[in-house]
Amino acid sequence: MKFLHLVFVICLLFVTAFSINKTSVTKAKKIITGAEQPEKYLPYLKGKRVGILANPTTVIGETHLVDFLVSKGINITRIFGPEHGFRGNASAGVRVDDEKDPNTGIKIISLYGSKRKPSAEDMAEVDVMIYDVQDVGVRFYTNINALRDLMETCAAFDKELIILDRPNPNGYLIDGPILDMNLKSGIGQFPIPIAHGLTVAEFAQMANGEGWMENKAKAKLKIIKLQNYKHDMEYVLPVKPSPNLNSQQSIMLYPSTCLFEGTILNHGRGTYTPFAVLGNPLLKDKYFFSYTPISIKGMSETPLFMNEVCYGLDLRNYDTKQLRKSKRLNLKWMIELYNVYPQKEKFFDRSFSNQIGNIDYLAGTKEFKEQIIAGKSEEEIRKSWEPGLSNYKKMRKKYLLYK
Repeated sequence: MKFLHLVFVICLLFVTAFSINKTSVTKAKKIITGAEQPEKYLPYLKGKRVGILANPTTVIGETHLVDFLVSKGINITRIFGPEHGFRGNASAGVRVDDEKDPNTGIKIISLYGSKRKPSAEDMAEVDVMIYDVQDVGVRFYTNINALRDLMETCAAFDKELIILDRPNPNGYLIDGPILDMNLKSGIGQFPIPIAHGLTVAEFAQMANGEGWMENKAKAKLKIIKLQNYKHDMEYVLPVKPSPNLNSQQSIMLYPSTCLFEGTILNHGRGTYTPFAVLGNPLLKDKYFFSYTPISIKGMSETPLFMNEVCYGLDLRNYDTKQLRKSKRLNLKWMIELYNVYPQKEKFFDRSFSNQIGNIDYLAGTKEFKEQIIAGKSEEEIRKSWEPGLSNYKKMRKKYLLYK
C-alpha cells in the first residue's frame, strides 16, 4: 500500500508540474501589444503634455487607451483622428471633421479633413506624441500615410514620437509589385509591395532609414515593442481596424481582393462581408452565387451596383490557411473573373471613380492591367515583379524588430 501511495504521489506531482509548465507555455505565446505594457511608457509621460493619434483599435484590454491614460493622470492635450475618425464611424474616403471627445472633453483634431498633419498651433500644446493605430500590412491601407505625416510633423517641431507597436495580421505576407513612384497617390506613397510584411514600428524605422520623409527628415522614435511576436504568427484582431474590415476573413482576403476596387466588379461593399464576395450583374450565366449590395451607413452608402443582384465568387468560407501556406497574393480570382466577364473592354473601366477605383494606382504599376488583358499566367505576372520584390525583402531586413 505504501508503494502504491508513493506511486500515486509521484504521478500527481508529475501531472501538476506538466500543467504548470503547459500554462506557462500558453502565457508565453500570448502576444502582448505595446499599449499593454504601460510600465514602459507611463513614467515617461508623467508631467508632459501628450498628443495621440488614435482610433477604435487604440485599446488596452477592453479600455480605450485615451480613457486609460486619463485615468492614470496623464495630461492629454490633443487627440488626432485618421481616416474613419477617432471613433471609427466614418466611411472609407469620407472627410472627417474636428469634434470634442464626449468621454473626456478633449478636442479631437481630424487628420482626414481640412488637413493631413497637425498644425504649429497643435504642436505648441504637445511635448510628446503617441501613435497607436492598428494596421493590416497593406500599401493601400492609408494608416501608414498618416504615420509618415505624423513623423514629419514631429521631426519639424523636434517632438519625440512614441510608437506603441501592434501585430500585423498579414505579417507573413511580402508580395506584389513595388510601387512605381510615378503612380504615387493617396493609396500608395512608398516604394514597397502591396503586402509589406512590417509592423507599424518597423515601417517607421524604414521610413526614417530610407529617407521617405520631406527633406529626408528623421523623426525621433521611442518604440514600445511587442512581446512574443513573430511575423508568421496568426493574430486575430480584438477590434475591427476599419468599418469594412469587420472580420478576420475580410482582413486576410483584403491584400488580394481589394484589387477588385479597380474593376467593374463589386467586391462586397454594400454587404456585411466586404472583400469576401465578388460579383457583377452580368455574370448571371456564369455563377450560381448571388448577393445584392445595399446602402449601409458607416460602411458604404453608395456601393457599386447598389440594389442590383450581383453574381460571382463567394469567399466567405474560403480557407485562408491556403494564403498563409503559399505566402502569396491570390491572382487566380482576378484572372478567372476577367476571363468570364462578357464585356472585357469595360472590366477595368472605373474612370468615373477616383484613384481608389483605378487599378494602376492600386496595383502600383500599369503593367498589371495589361498583363491580365494579355492573358499572362500567374507565374508570368510574378516574374515581372522581380528584381524589385527581392530587393525590397533584402532592404526590409535592416528594419526588423521581430523574426
